Amino acid sequence: MVISGSIYALLAGCLGAAASLSAKLSLGADYLKEMCEIGLSSTLDAQHYGPSVCHWLHIPLRLLCIGLMFLCNAVMWTFFSKALRYSSSSARATATSSVGNFIASAILGNLIFGECQAVLWWVGISLTLCGLLLLHGSTPQALPQKEGKTD
Repeated sequence: MVISGSIYALLAGCLGAAASLSAKLSLGADYLKEMCEIGLSSTLDAQHYGPSVCHWLHIPLRLLCIGLMFLCNAVMWTFFSKALRYSSSSARATATSSVGNFIASAILGNLIFGECQAVLWWVGISLTLCGLLLLHGSTPQALPQKEGKTD
């Protein structure tokens, strides 16, 4: 089964967004500690363990996120290299990857951190998508060949 360059580029963009999410979780504020406390408060054993477990549990979770960041980056570059190989132009692969990254970042930011994007952001991503559609709709032009060779 042959996968097109656009699919590889979209996957690369999504993996880039996952890598940046992992970096934000591992190196950012105390997101993991807060998630741990919220997760423990919803279980029945919250009185037994208390929030003291979250004071040490966030450290292995941060290390796991750092590992995920490196893994996502490695796979992302692999997919982006394949996208460059199977796309008709590097601009098409780069634009597709960027759009995939923007959209995946918006979705992950909303799901994980509750972030909402401004109208101007949506206008910008819409213009980027229109440009991407123009790139995908255009056909590559062949270079003109010289009629006669002179030595």
